[in-house]
Amino acid sequence: MADKSNADQKDESVVTLAHGAGGGAMRSLLDDLVVPQFAGDGESTVTEPAVGLPELDDGAVHPVGDGAIVVTTDSHVVSPRFFPGGDIGKLAVAGTVNDLAVMGATQPTALTCSLVLEEGTPTADVKRVIESMAATASEAGVQISTGDTKVMENGEVDGIVVNTTGVAYVEGGAFVTDAGLEPGDRIIVSGTMGDHGISLLSAREGFDFTGDLESDVAPVNAIVAAALEAGEVTAMKDPTRGGLANALNEMAGKADVGIELEDGAVPVNGAIASAGEVLGIDPLTVANEGKVVMAVAEADAEVVLSAIRGVTGGEEAAIVGQVTEDHAGRVVVDTGFGRRYLSEPEGEALPRIC
Repeated sequence: MADKSNADQKDESVVTLAHGAGGGAMRSLLDDLVVPQFAGDGESTVTEPAVGLPELDDGAVHPVGDGAIVVTTDSHVVSPRFFPGGDIGKLAVAGTVNDLAVMGATQPTALTCSLVLEEGTPTADVKRVIESMAATASEAGVQISTGDTKVMENGEVDGIVVNTTGVAYVEGGAFVTDAGLEPGDRIIVSGTMGDHGISLLSAREGFDFTGDLESDVAPVNAIVAAALEAGEVTAMKDPTRGGLANALNEMAGKADVGIELEDGAVPVNGAIASAGEVLGIDPLTVANEGKVVMAVAEADAEVVLSAIRGVTGGEEAAIVGQVTEDHAGRVVVDTGFGRRYLSEPEGEALPRIC
């Protein structure tokens, strides 16, 4: 019997949890399957996006008149849906507002809300999620103005899935990307790392660690607005899936520069650090949902840091490193005794946390 040709052979590859971790596996999936289909050749659009799908940034930027529209979308499948410090509704709104903010769009125009509900989900839970979304939107200074609701049969979806899309306008096209780092820039984080991922895992698994673990989920648009007003911010990113490690590696790779971090300079809550040590999880590699990482021109670093610390949620902001010409595309941690690479996580250590 003749061998089947390659064209006739069935593709046995499947999607795994690693493809949702935000690291190399996800980028491969997007590069191989998604971007080639959706990026297009520009012939069907009136104006080419200034930042489009191929850039794989936190949002897209479309020039309009003298300014630009920034748009982003996100789906949330967190488990449990209610956790210390927040819930899936607060997470959905804050996550979308934050994706807009790190593109320089700190005054969102509107959000959408699409719900996919499993048959049998308590209406009290749905009400609680909706109320949380409304409160978080109010905190961020935006309204949810349109959406959609679907109900699936029992067992076809896990409880509540929320999708939110955000739209904002930036005057003069003054947007920020995650690829604008320049040698000499200082790296600033707006607060402690790893709070969301480790806190949520602890709640999910019922771990009883000493100390209060709580998610950091919150809008960061006020923090970003203060930073942009204070000085020159050259790049920003929302350190969600894969945490700070993934965010910095992506930023360094896109800009073809290196990043040097100072050991111990990155703020980590003591209880989070202890829990991470017990679990064997590095807080720098798990999601944050109320923080921002940015590169700032060297001359403006201290004044930007001071501005961030003056905003609620930014009190523990810190300068944690600098951008260099060396080891392009890599993040190096200077321990004082030597150096080590901070690599992006390869797999999904904590699934269903955002």
